[in-house]
Amino acid sequence: MKTKTAVVLAAALFAVPAAYADTVVMQNQPSGVLSLSAQASTEVPQDVVDITLFYEQEAKDPASLTDVLNQHADAALKQAKGIAGVTARTGSFSIYPSTGRDGRISAWRGRTEVVLESRDFAAASKLAGQMSSNMQVGNVAFSLSPEAQRAAEEKLSGQAIASFRQQASASAQAFGYSGYTIREVNVGHNGVPPRPVMMMSMRAAGADANAPAPMPIEGGTSTVTVNVSGSVQMTR
Repeated sequence: MKTKTAVVLAAALFAVPAAYADTVVMQNQPSGVLSLSAQASTEVPQDVVDITLFYEQEAKDPASLTDVLNQHADAALKQAKGIAGVTARTGSFSIYPSTGRDGRISAWRGRTEVVLESRDFAAASKLAGQMSSNMQVGNVAFSLSPEAQRAAEEKLSGQAIASFRQQASASAQAFGYSGYTIREVNVGHNGVPPRPVMMMSMRAAGADANAPAPMPIEGGTSTVTVNVSGSVQMTR
């Protein structure tokens, strides 16, 4: 896990030493007020996987098509119920007409999805393989669990705040002051959305339904960032 911090500061009505010239922006503030922005970030292993399964079909009327799609989704949800550590939920559902050259509806097409979510990558992968005769894999996405993100943010908050205070102290001394008091401070957190990693066609995924095998899946990392910004009053 790699962590990095960055600091941006601004001071008013003071000459800026050369060492700080690339990070200081002059602002119209009361004398002796210093504005700073510190940041700490780290790469955290993604610990949640979402596997989207789908089934597509065509029929002459939307009613019969809906029944078929529901049957496949219900079968997938029932199959997932007995698997420890894996939760299943319905995904998107759509039905739309297909028209011929004369502009009239010639058939109806539909698609239904079931999403498997788990922190046990092996169990989710195995289940998706077992379901390949009923539904095909459409997408795999990895993300951070709320617990993992909060743990990272708590650690980074301390680092970013410490960086903010250290820079405030060092900058105050560089400007000829003996210390500082905090005027205001804000702490914010940034994360990243889930990362989709693969798409599979229905034909490719179901090429060997008689011998379903677990998909080789491996999550990456998510960048978690904590920003601390505010202003301090430098004191003599």
